[in-house]
Amino acid sequence: MKNDSAAIWLKRIHALDLPARVRIMNVCGGHERSITQAGLRSALPDNIELIPGPGCPVCICPEEDIFEAIQLALNEDVILVAYGDMLRVPVNVPRCEARSLEAARTRGADIRPIASPTQATVIARENPGKPVVFFAAGFETTTAPTAALLVEGAPDNLFVLLSGRLTWPAVAMLLDSGTPGFDALIAPGHVATVMGPEEWEFVVKQHGIPAAVAGFVPESLLAAMYSTLRQLIEGNRFLDNCYPELVRPDGNRYARKCLQTSMDVTDANWRGVGIIPDSGYAINSAYSAHDARREFSSYADDARKRAGEMPPGCDCAKVVLGKIYPNECRLFGAACNPRHPIGPCMVSDEGACRIWWSGGMRERASAQVQQDSVA
Repeated sequence: MKNDSAAIWLKRIHALDLPARVRIMNVCGGHERSITQAGLRSALPDNIELIPGPGCPVCICPEEDIFEAIQLALNEDVILVAYGDMLRVPVNVPRCEARSLEAARTRGADIRPIASPTQATVIARENPGKPVVFFAAGFETTTAPTAALLVEGAPDNLFVLLSGRLTWPAVAMLLDSGTPGFDALIAPGHVATVMGPEEWEFVVKQHGIPAAVAGFVPESLLAAMYSTLRQLIEGNRFLDNCYPELVRPDGNRYARKCLQTSMDVTDANWRGVGIIPDSGYAINSAYSAHDARREFSSYADDARKRAGEMPPGCDCAKVVLGKIYPNECRLFGAACNPRHPIGPCMVSDEGACRIWWSGGMRERASAQVQQDSVA
C-alpha cells in the first residue's frame, strides 16, 4: 500500500465505520499547509476534524526574545541575521518604538534575512571585523543545524541568540491537562527525521492515543490519518511510521549528537502559553564563546514576559494549542491579515492563520460556530 494514490486512501477512509466525531491534531505547520492546499478537509468525511496544533516556531517564539533581538540590533554595532519570517513578528510596544525586526531595520539597524545557518557563517566570514548575531528561533529541525554550526567550528565573530524549542513537550502538556482536545495525533515528519519517531511513543504508551508520523504529500498524510482511524476503531494503539522514506529509528544520529554536545535542555517560555518544562534549548558552557547573551550587554526585559501575551483581541495562543480554529479568532480577516498581521500566527508560512488565509479562508467564523466550539 506504500505507493497508493491519495484517491485510494480517501476511499479507504470513507469506507471506515467511524465514530460520530473524530478529532485528529497535526503538530507541524508544513502538514497544515499541505492539508489546506490539497483541500483534504473538504475531501474527508464530515465527522473527521483536522486540528492544527503547536507546529509553528515563529508563532510561539517568546516576545521577550524578539524584543531582545530588536534592542541588540538597534543598540550594538552588529549585523543581526534571522530567518525571514521572524522579521515581521510584532511585539507589544508603543507605536513610536520599533515593533518588529523589520521596523528596526527601517531605523538603521543592519538586519538581514537568511534561510539557513550556513548563510550566517558566510556573512560572518565576509565581515570579519564585525560581530554577526544569528537570532536562531525554531524547533528541532532548524536548531539541529545551528548546533552543527557550533560543533563544526563557527567563525570567532559569529554569535547565536538562541530561541530553540522542542515540539513534543507541548503535546505532552496538552495531554497531561486532561482535556487535550484531540483523539489521534499526526506527528511531525521533519522533527521525527532529526530526533527519531521514538519521541512520540509516549502519546500511545502513556495516553492510549493513536499516533502516526507523516510526510508532506497528501498520500502520506492520508495514510497516517487512515492508520490512526483504524487504531481507534480496532482498539489497537501503536505509533505508525507513514514517512519511512526519511524517518528512521533513532533519527539522524549526527544531528542529535550535535544537539547533545552543544546545548542543554531547559524549561522554556512559549508565547501566550507560558513555561513548558524541558521544552527549550540553551547553549551550554562549552560553547559559551558563541552565546550572544554572554557576549553582549543584556537587553532582556523581565517585563516583556508579563507583556508577552498576544496583543489585545488576538487569540493566537488558542490557535496554537488547537483550542479554536484560526477563523474563530476575534481578529481574523478583520484587523488581522498577512499585510497587517497583529498576531504571529498570521505572519509565518507555518502559522495556521496565514495558511488558512492563503488557502482562501478570508472571513471569521459565524458567532454561532464560535459559541459551539467553546461549548
